[in-house]
Amino acid sequence: MTTQTELFKEARGSMKDTQFMSAGEKQKVLRQWRVFLNSGLSKNNFTKALYDHLIQHCSFIAHYDRQGFYSTYFEEGEDAVHFLSQFDNRNGIPNSIEYGMVGWYTAPDYNDINSEMCRIATKYIPALVEKCQHRQREKDILRATSLLAKHGLTATKTS
Repeated sequence: MTTQTELFKEARGSMKDTQFMSAGEKQKVLRQWRVFLNSGLSKNNFTKALYDHLIQHCSFIAHYDRQGFYSTYFEEGEDAVHFLSQFDNRNGIPNSIEYGMVGWYTAPDYNDINSEMCRIATKYIPALVEKCQHRQREKDILRATSLLAKHGLTATKTS
């Protein structure tokens, strides 16, 4: 479990002011990113500033609004795993999951914050992926059971 002090520590390296985002705003988003990941992708911790950064500087489309974005990427475990893959740089620079390009990561104005988001996410991704996969399995089984029941059938467990 991450301590409160770790959640709010400053990012490694310095953030640069850019035309559309100050260094202070970048630090704020990084703190919120760490809190969001640490919370297990809790909706309560998916802030407007984090959403705005994702859609403006990380090559995600808006999905209408913050609620739409959250439901697209975090209500289903497999979608959350897909989202997290964009921030998993253990195998090199990750592609944007929506556009397939690396510009979101390499753009000079946002490389500082986006590479730091990946560095932070690396600590959380393995446990989050495991949690999301488990949650997806449980949802899938519940759906399958409900569908079978709708047609008067039951599932039998096999080993």
